[in-house]
Amino acid sequence: MTSKRFLSRRGFIAAGAATAGAALAGSLLPHAHAAGTAVKPLVFAHRGASALRPEHTLAAYAKAIADGADFVEPDLVSTKDGVLVARHEAFLSETTDVTRRPEFAGRRVRRTIDGETHEGWFVDDFTLAELKTLRAIERIPQSRPGSAKYDGMFQVLTFEEVIDFVAAQSATIGRVIGLVPELKHSTYFARAGLPLEERFIATLAAHEYTRRAPVEIQSFEVANLRMLREKLGKRSNLRLMQLVGVGPVKPADVAADGGALTYAEMATPAGLRTIAQYADVFSPPTRALIPLKKNGMLDAPTSIAADARAAGLRLETWTFRPENRFIAADFRDGGGEHARNEAGSIAEMRRYLELGLDGFFTDDPGLGVKAVAGL
Repeated sequence: MTSKRFLSRRGFIAAGAATAGAALAGSLLPHAHAAGTAVKPLVFAHRGASALRPEHTLAAYAKAIADGADFVEPDLVSTKDGVLVARHEAFLSETTDVTRRPEFAGRRVRRTIDGETHEGWFVDDFTLAELKTLRAIERIPQSRPGSAKYDGMFQVLTFEEVIDFVAAQSATIGRVIGLVPELKHSTYFARAGLPLEERFIATLAAHEYTRRAPVEIQSFEVANLRMLREKLGKRSNLRLMQLVGVGPVKPADVAADGGALTYAEMATPAGLRTIAQYADVFSPPTRALIPLKKNGMLDAPTSIAADARAAGLRLETWTFRPENRFIAADFRDGGGEHARNEAGSIAEMRRYLELGLDGFFTDDPGLGVKAVAGL
């Protein structure tokens, strides 16, 4: 399943401080991190502050907002009873305590989703009530022991709970926080009789916050973004983001339909012009913009940044992580591969920001804010 996993300027944050109980400002104006400064690249909190708290939890979102993220990301999947919940993927075994829950032992299955096979537990085999009995855990505790200390403390969230929490935080701190939801495995869920898109559209429409606040909708698939553009049209608070992986891999919907289009073809000038017909943002992995040499150091940039701008697309890349194992060799320090390297992560982000990024995903938005502040 293609993911913003471990492959490794213009804003539209609504103006006006929302006070508790007050309606959000109706107009959308450029966002700057400080009064009088130029517009800065947007900092997207990848699954919340997922380097510091278990991903997609209230703790992760709260930490991201406190650390200055412009947007928080809820990845969306569906429960058995059709409720959208915030999990990075359908597979539950790595991010919840389901493996330690004997009452669900009989639901262990082997399943292939978007070309990847896993054996374990899957979200669409659980009702929301059952899912709520599980607790979130850290995905990579060997690299993030500080986050792992929060294991077992937080529930799985519904999309509506995420919206309500972000709206409340926005009203409390007087700063509008955007949402950057990703529709995960759309083709898989549609074939399981649990299509995501109509429920997603209905949820956006049902909440005052998502009718006004900035929302960027992402997907690695193509057909769902085309459908969303047709259904939602062009709205001042909405953007559509086409995510891509690397190389000859096909989007899941293209592969399922027997199509030939690959992510590599989508990243060509012709492919980018096609994307611009239905999306607003092109979002490749960082190493597609500046690849790594065999020695792990950064190579020369590719033409993708310039090509995306020429096609009229915003460029927002994924994902920066603060541990040495994920950082280019240019910026690693003397710690081990799992060691946290804040200075190196900031330096790496600034190198990529030189390409003129409009935004970027990071597991540690506090470091992202520091990187942007240096521009």
